[in-house]
Amino acid sequence: RLRLHDGKLIKDRRYHLRTYPNCFVAKELTDWLIDHKEAPDRETGIRLMQKLMDHYIIHHVCDEHSDYKDAKLLYRFRKDDGTFPLSKDMKVFMRGQSLYEKLVSMEGSILKVREENSVKYQRTFMGCEMIDWLVQEGEVENRKEAVELGRALLEHGIIQHVSNRHHFFDSDILYQFWTNFRRRRRLTELLNENSSRTLSESPDSPFCLRKLNPDPGNTSFLSVQTNKEIKIISAVRRSSITSLAGNSNSYFNPTPTLVFPPVAECNPKSVLKRPITNEELLSPGAPYIKKTLTIVGDAVGWGFVVRGGRPCHIQAVDPGGPAAAAGMKVCQFVFSVNGMYVLHLDYQTISSLIMTGPRTLVMEVMEAIE
Repeated sequence: RLRLHDGKLIKDRRYHLRTYPNCFVAKELTDWLIDHKEAPDRETGIRLMQKLMDHYIIHHVCDEHSDYKDAKLLYRFRKDDGTFPLSKDMKVFMRGQSLYEKLVSMEGSILKVREENSVKYQRTFMGCEMIDWLVQEGEVENRKEAVELGRALLEHGIIQHVSNRHHFFDSDILYQFWTNFRRRRRLTELLNENSSRTLSESPDSPFCLRKLNPDPGNTSFLSVQTNKEIKIISAVRRSSITSLAGNSNSYFNPTPTLVFPPVAECNPKSVLKRPITNEELLSPGAPYIKKTLTIVGDAVGWGFVVRGGRPCHIQAVDPGGPAAAAGMKVCQFVFSVNGMYVLHLDYQTISSLIMTGPRTLVMEVMEAIE
C-alpha cells in the first residue's frame, strides 16, 4: 500500500462526475505487480488481489464487485477509507509489532541472544524482565495487565517459550519473539496460505477415524461416543496430506491441503454435559488433573475425535485404537499437542497441528477428578 502511494498509483480519481479519493485502477495495479516482480503473470496478480479482498484489506470503491476484476475498475485499501476491520486478533498483532519495533530500536534492549540447555535462542527475554519493561515504559498500568498482554501475545504466536513448554508467566522463564516483523515478505507468500475451510467442512476430525472392517475396499470408519451411537464416515488417511513448504512457525504454518472424499453427516451433539471455560480449567483448586498421553499412530490414524474450541475436548475414542490404548477418554480437554499450548485454539487448528506433526503424538489432556 505504501509503495503504491509513493508510486502515485493510489490517488484521487474522477469517474462519472464524482471524485473517489485514494483509489487505484485494478488493471494498472496488475501491470505494476508484474513490472515489480511481485507476480509472474496476470493470473497470479489477480489471485493475489483476490486474497486481499477476501481478507478485507481492499474493496471496490462502491462495493459493487465482491471479486477482483482485472479491468478499469476502481478499488481502494480499507486503511485509506477507515473501513479496515480491527478485530481482536489484528489489534494484538499490531500491538506486538509496535512493542517489537520499540524493543529492537532501543539501546540496552532486553532482547538478547541467550542459552538454555546448551541451545542458543535469538531475541529472547525473561518473563519478569518484559513485565518490568512494560510497566516502566507506561505500556500497561500494572504487572497483572502486563501478564495478560504477554499471554495474549503468546496465544497469537507473536512470542513463545523458547522450547514451547510454558504459557507466559511473571518469572525468569525464557521467551522469545517468534514473529520477525522486519522480514521483507513477498506478496506471493499469500498464495501458500491455504484456508482452513477444507477442514471445517468435514464434520469429523480427519486424523481420528478408524477402520470398521478389514475387508478390502471397505473405507468405513467407526466413531464411538459415550452414548454408544455409532456413525459411519468415509476414510481420510494421513497420506492424503500435501504439506506446503513454509517456515517453522507452528502458529502461522500454511495449513496443509487435505483431500476429503464425500463425508456423511455425523452427530454434532457434544458429549460434554455443559460448556467449560479455560478459566474453570486453570483456576486454583479446580477439580481437574493433567495427564500426558503418548499415542503412536498406525497406518489409519490415532483413533479419536476432537471437537469444540477454547478449550477443545475429546468427543469420541475408538476402544480398539492407539488413543484408547494410551489412556485417552471422552470429555478430556486438550491442553497441549507435541509441546504446544493449545487451550486457546479451535479443533480445526488442532487437527492441522496433529496432521502435520510426527506419527508419535504427545498430548497433555485435563481430566475431571471423579
